[in-house]
Amino acid sequence: MAMTRRRPTLTPDEARRLHEEALVVDSQQPGATSGMLFNDNMKAALDEYAREGKLSRGEIAQRLRDMAVEEVQASADARREYMAVWESSGVDVASATYAGPIPPNIAFETSLKMMTQARAMIDALQDEVRLVLTADDVERVHEDGKRGVIFDFQDTTPFGSDLDRIELFRNLGLRVVQLTYNLRNLVGDGCTERYKTGLTYFGLEVVERLNELGMAVDVSHCSEQVGWDAIEASSSPVIVTHSASNAVCYHDRGKGDELARAIADQGGYFGVAAIGGFLSETTEVTLDHFADHVDHLVDVMGIDHVGIGCDKCGPGPGTESNVLFPAELGPFEQSHLYNDAPDPRSVPQGFNWSGFRPEHRLSQDHRIDGFDQFTDWPNITLKLAERGYSEQELRKLLGLNYLRVFRDIVG
Repeated sequence: MAMTRRRPTLTPDEARRLHEEALVVDSQQPGATSGMLFNDNMKAALDEYAREGKLSRGEIAQRLRDMAVEEVQASADARREYMAVWESSGVDVASATYAGPIPPNIAFETSLKMMTQARAMIDALQDEVRLVLTADDVERVHEDGKRGVIFDFQDTTPFGSDLDRIELFRNLGLRVVQLTYNLRNLVGDGCTERYKTGLTYFGLEVVERLNELGMAVDVSHCSEQVGWDAIEASSSPVIVTHSASNAVCYHDRGKGDELARAIADQGGYFGVAAIGGFLSETTEVTLDHFADHVDHLVDVMGIDHVGIGCDKCGPGPGTESNVLFPAELGPFEQSHLYNDAPDPRSVPQGFNWSGFRPEHRLSQDHRIDGFDQFTDWPNITLKLAERGYSEQELRKLLGLNYLRVFRDIVG
């Protein structure tokens, strides 16, 4: 049962001021360096690509990601437009993704390119955005009024079968690693795979190496059994950067109460995702549905182990970037968890590497009223304040809980 709703202890104005002043960490914001900017030059380029009709949506998205870096490097206006998205969100630090549902044969090269592009963009932003490598970096970013990016992977496919690649990516800044995406890989099974078994022997080695290198083990998209195996194998707390409670609304991407409680008992963390289809079976999803998941997980895990990993960048039902594709390039595809992912039409037989299917409710009908994009982030704070969380509790949910577990694991 979710905790009983309480009377608000903060007014809306007080909640807004708290959001502006508190440390706010989004434990999953996939497009922080690859999807926020969509300026006039990029819009003109997209219109031209659409008129020519020679490139797929995925190929265009990759070109626009390249262009975003060039725009930020060359133009003060582009830098201001990019930073305006951060400022509207009120988020201080975001964990951004550089590995996901990419075909295994190109996963290593794709992640290397995405991370080097992110480093180039961060450098071009002239200290307005910093790469976060330690918990002290999180605190300094907040104290200095800057923004911070944590590099994460949402799959281990870029490692291939080479454990030494884990250290290679750590040296590039990687700090958080999700063991699987939705499908099976060499480490274990994802949450939408046909058979949901646990960690492989290779997966146990990956967990051990992550522990040795001070990198966080994330089980957000993993099967429940992978979650249990990770808790047993890991010497550090296991985290869920972005998911939902199956006790509130079942979804293959959700987690059960017993696993959530075990994560808390180990000192871990659970970030609630703001993806409508994960939160409710209805097509009239609101931030109350989101808050129901937060309330329930706080009741199950305790106030010290829950946070927010919104999993959103631009408008839409999933995790899209701010790039708005014209209708002639086709509708949103469930396989486009990142607009820079290879177009499914370029993969043999059009296999959907995301592992999402129609029953997973990633459609235009499942957008959240009140939270459709990253800039809507302050509405989360307002809703949680409305639910009666105190200032101290809100500070924990907004960022202090993630800071604590990041310090425990990464240092």
